[in-house]
Amino acid sequence: MNSAHELSTLIDALLALRRDTSSKAALATLTRTRGSTFRRPGTHMLVLGDGRVVCELSGGCPQRDIVVRAQEVIASTLPSLIRYNADSGLDVLMEMGCGGELEVLIEPLATTHATDFADALAQCHSDRRCAHMATLFAIDGVVVMPQRVLWSEHLVLHDDMADPALTQSVVDTIAAATNKSSITLRLPSARGVVDVLVESIVPPHALVVIGSSAAARALLPLARALGWQTTLVDHDPARLQATHLPAGLHTVCATPGNLRSALPLDAQSSVVVMTHNLEQDIAYLGALRGAPAAYIGALGSRERVTRMRSTPALAGLHVHAPAGLDIGSETPVEIALAIAAEIMAVINHRSGGPLRNNEGAIH
Repeated sequence: MNSAHELSTLIDALLALRRDTSSKAALATLTRTRGSTFRRPGTHMLVLGDGRVVCELSGGCPQRDIVVRAQEVIASTLPSLIRYNADSGLDVLMEMGCGGELEVLIEPLATTHATDFADALAQCHSDRRCAHMATLFAIDGVVVMPQRVLWSEHLVLHDDMADPALTQSVVDTIAAATNKSSITLRLPSARGVVDVLVESIVPPHALVVIGSSAAARALLPLARALGWQTTLVDHDPARLQATHLPAGLHTVCATPGNLRSALPLDAQSSVVVMTHNLEQDIAYLGALRGAPAAYIGALGSRERVTRMRSTPALAGLHVHAPAGLDIGSETPVEIALAIAAEIMAVINHRSGGPLRNNEGAIH
C-alpha cells in the first residue's frame, strides 16, 4: 500500500487532474500479491497520458509494462486486470529474480467524477482521520469499472458503490480481520461474487521535536523528507524565529505546563524531547503522560537517561531513551538518522534489526 506521504502526493495529483479537464490518466492499483513483490496490495500509481507517473511502483520492468498497459486503458476507456505470473506469460517479476506474482487493476479516469473519492481522502488527511476505502473491481471474475465507498468509524464519507448490504458485509469482515492494513476480499452479493480491495487510510505521521538543539535541527529536514508533518516546540520564542530553521516549519511556543493544550497529539504522532537541559526534559516528558503518541523519545547519554528513569515524575512512562537505533551515531545528522529510523521501526511494528536472517538470506 502507499505510505501516507505517497497518498498525499497522489491526492494532490488526482485533484489537479480534475481541474485540468483536457488531461487523461489511468490509476494502477495492486490488488493481490503472492511471494516476493516490490509493493503490497493497495499501492497506487497514477499514469498520465504522456507516460509520466505519480507515485512510482518500482521503476523496473513491471512498472514499464504497467505504464504501457495504462496508456492502452486510457485510449480504450475500459478497465483492465493484469496478472503477472509464469502462467500468463507476463513473468517480468520472474525475470527480475523476485519470484513473486501480482495482480494489477488499471482503471481509466475518463470523467470528472472518476476522481470524486479524492475529495474524501483529502478531507481525511486534513482532519487527521483514520478511515477505510473499499474498491469493488470485479463481479463473478469479470473486471468492472471500479466503485468505491470510504468510511471512518460509522460515518460514510464517499459512496458510489450504492449497495448498503455489500458495504455492511465489507465493514463487518474488516472489523473481524486480523490484517487491518490492506486486503482483497471475495464476497457474495446481490450482483454476484464480488472482488473488493479494502485499504486502511491513515494521516501522515506527525513528528514533534521539543528543543532547538543541533540534533533537533538535523532531525527536522530529515522528517520532512520522509513526508512527516513536523513541529518544533520551544519555550523560548526567540529560538523559534531563528533563520537557520527550515522554511515553512510549524512552530509552537509552549512550556511543559501548557504543552498538551497547545499541541494536540494523536496515535499517528511521535514526540522527541531534546532540550539538552535535564530538568526541562523531565518536565516535558512528564507533561506527555497519557498522550496518545505512538512514540515518545528523549535524547541523552545512558547516564543521563538513568537519572531520568529514577525521577518519580516519570515512573511508569514508556520512553525510548536514549532515542535512536544503535548505529554508532555521533554527529547531529547521524543521531537524527538513528532517531528517525527507530521511529519508523516503531510505527511499522518492526524490530529495527537487519533484513537478513541467521542464514544470511534476505527476508
